[in-house]
Amino acid sequence: MALTTVAELRTALGVGSLYTDAVLQSVCDASDNVLLPFIWNNKSFNIASESTTTFATLYFDHNVEDVFYVGQTVVVSNNAAHLNGSKTITAVSDKTISYTISHGTVFPYHPVNPYGTVAATETLDPSTVPAIQEASLMIAITIWQARQSPTGQSVTIDGFQPSPFTMSSTLVARVRGLLAPYLDPRSQIG
Repeated sequence: MALTTVAELRTALGVGSLYTDAVLQSVCDASDNVLLPFIWNNKSFNIASESTTTFATLYFDHNVEDVFYVGQTVVVSNNAAHLNGSKTITAVSDKTISYTISHGTVFPYHPVNPYGTVAATETLDPSTVPAIQEASLMIAITIWQARQSPTGQSVTIDGFQPSPFTMSSTLVARVRGLLAPYLDPRSQIG
């Protein structure tokens, strides 16, 4: 579910029925794609994998013994197709988790690029936090304005100066005050 709905964006922009839902939905989706990676989540990213016909192992670049546990159900994605899906962990070590697979393909140890995702049950639902929803709407409006302006730049109301940095790293920085309690410290590296 999008953090900002098409109806909310349509109302905030005051565009009525001038634009189709699909056009506005693409902006809402882009806002989610920009914002959600910064929000605290219960995901880890595997850097490599290997499998036999019945067993898979995912490798991480950090210790996962305190993150995952045997018997936990996780959702694996962005790996080889036979490794993806809802999986129950059968073994955990310093930097690996393992689980059973059926009808798998034998793959030796190999890197996963871009990294695979291992998601446990979420404890924070961003769509229920008003500050995150407001930040999403603000980002969606900024994306919309950048799309509609002839130079792809925004113009401030007080100085009428074009800003070439509309879609730069300052996009999330503009709403960081709203997001501060919900930011994932892992997203702040770099």
